[in-house]
Amino acid sequence: VPIPGMEEASLKIFQSQVLLPFSLSNGSMHSFLGPFSNPSKKKTHNDLLPEDDSTLPFVYSPTIDLSLFSDTAKMFRAFPLPKDKHIQWLERIEASKQSIWKEAGIFYFVQLSKFDLNVFDPQMLLSVVFFWNRETRAFEFPCGFVCPTLLDIAAITGLKLLGDCYLPDILEEEILMNETLIVWDKKTYSAFVNAHHGEEGTPVTDSKHIAFLLYWLSACVFCTPSLQVPKYYYALA
Repeated sequence: VPIPGMEEASLKIFQSQVLLPFSLSNGSMHSFLGPFSNPSKKKTHNDLLPEDDSTLPFVYSPTIDLSLFSDTAKMFRAFPLPKDKHIQWLERIEASKQSIWKEAGIFYFVQLSKFDLNVFDPQMLLSVVFFWNRETRAFEFPCGFVCPTLLDIAAITGLKLLGDCYLPDILEEEILMNETLIVWDKKTYSAFVNAHHGEEGTPVTDSKHIAFLLYWLSACVFCTPSLQVPKYYYALA
């Protein structure tokens, strides 16, 4: 929604109905529909959930830093683009191992890595972050707390709500790390994919399957900030 001119009547309507302003690359100001909670209004004290001021949502800050909206190119930096090599490798492993994925309950979760998060509206996602409370792990809207539930996670990822606990400290590796053909000096996402992609038509061994799951956990599930594939996900893979 473009910001109107300086007419007082138009501005009053605009200020009561917008959610959050943002600027486009050409410098023009727009906003999302709201209403937008008044940032100068102090948050109501809550004895049930005492909060540290440093964890309050940005919307309660006296000033809102719109510089967060200036560059969204690196917003999903830790989530790789589903490039051709990534998709080809995924589909090759899937054709051979999908029965194992379905038995483990991760088949539909793996399918999410075929989508590009960067195609979604980064401005809208950033505007939602302004209402996120890091301490309560919930969005604080005028209507109250809103947060994702386990049912939401199950619907999105396809993961089961109940299952066995994963305890890496007591898990015995069925295949020792030094028995695999994983190339550990190729740690960056692109280098790891190129090193373990394999040739079309060749069988998918357990070692190649583990390598793919290791990459998938690092790049698509935990989104490692280093943009590399670490060894500590090996036991889980």
